[in-house]
Amino acid sequence: MSELSNASRRRMLASTGGIVALAGLGGVARADTGGPDSAAAKAVKSLPDYASWKDADSLIVHSANTIETKRTAFGSSVITPTDRLFVRNNVTPPKDPAMINDPDSWTLEVSGVGKPRSFTVAELKGLGLAAVPMVLQCSGNGRGWFPHKPSGTQWTVGAAGCVIFTGVPVKALLEAVGGMADGMVYMTSTGGEEIPAGLDPNTVRIERSVPISAIEDAILAWELNGEPLPLAHGGPLRMIVPGYTGVNSIKYIKHLAFTKEQSPAKIQQTSYRWTPVGGKPSPSEDSIWEMPVKSWINYPSDPDQTVKAGKVQISGVAMGGMTAAKSIEVSVNGGKDWQKAEFVGPDLGKYAWREFVFAADLAAGSHELACRATNEAGDTQPEERRENNRGYINNSWRDHMVVIKVA
Repeated sequence: MSELSNASRRRMLASTGGIVALAGLGGVARADTGGPDSAAAKAVKSLPDYASWKDADSLIVHSANTIETKRTAFGSSVITPTDRLFVRNNVTPPKDPAMINDPDSWTLEVSGVGKPRSFTVAELKGLGLAAVPMVLQCSGNGRGWFPHKPSGTQWTVGAAGCVIFTGVPVKALLEAVGGMADGMVYMTSTGGEEIPAGLDPNTVRIERSVPISAIEDAILAWELNGEPLPLAHGGPLRMIVPGYTGVNSIKYIKHLAFTKEQSPAKIQQTSYRWTPVGGKPSPSEDSIWEMPVKSWINYPSDPDQTVKAGKVQISGVAMGGMTAAKSIEVSVNGGKDWQKAEFVGPDLGKYAWREFVFAADLAAGSHELACRATNEAGDTQPEERRENNRGYINNSWRDHMVVIKVA
């Protein structure tokens, strides 16, 4: 509960009850099993086997498929260590031993192009190479602050990280297959998770479509932070769409298609949509694709620790979404007054976040620390969240504000 530290969140918790866990389908383990107070979350105390190598002290295990980075564990480096990086799987990861023992043999089918064919990962490695520093962020990051208690994991800030993916540019792959076929509008990626017998594949298939414009910086990645891409993060091969929310970067990709229509899978048609609170999701609503400008403070942020009065170095991260973060401001009085903070450390490009610092003289008492970023496109982080049924894309600076004690 220490992660839910701002005043509005505490008031909400006092007036609302726990969330009811969603039921799974057959042998498919659903990731959105409820908030941190749900029975499912309480039942899972340790890291699952496929992520047992991670730093347990830096993480919050919500369920076997949803693992959050603690706000106090991001550190002050631009790159999030892989063993501290969040995990979000829509279904249970595949268990084919070859995925780990012989990742270069994993095959990818490519269609909707001039020369449809399949590639092994080993063959993809001969087509080109690009490294993309970027923010990887779950669509529901910040869901824990929505007052209507949307279903799904009650993330605060820890369903995000800044990492470097390495792989082959999708544009280079297209050159090798004669380009896209005429009239294609979307890039559609299909994951390699097993579908239990007896189920309609479209109800459980992990398949997402994004606009063709997304191919500009997209890659097919086999490496994360300089090491082979682990199963927990989509290895042996993952579609990476920089600037888009994590659900669009399909893990264990088995099929890449260029299509005229969006995928018929449920995860595309009715999930991850801008549905009004209480409404029924519909394909007519906008899909959850691009990330907006966002920032939050990481230090100090622990409400259970007292900060010494005097000069305090306030630090955090800021991201621009589809363009670079241009500036960052900090408030020590709940947004009444704002002062410019400074970016520190390397600038890794428009899709990566920037570390920032602000030196404040804080007197004894309680202080509300907030930050707001502006990106190169001129978009400034808003005070209020955009309300929606499933609690997606929360970039409200007020929700992300922290209350600290100074003595």
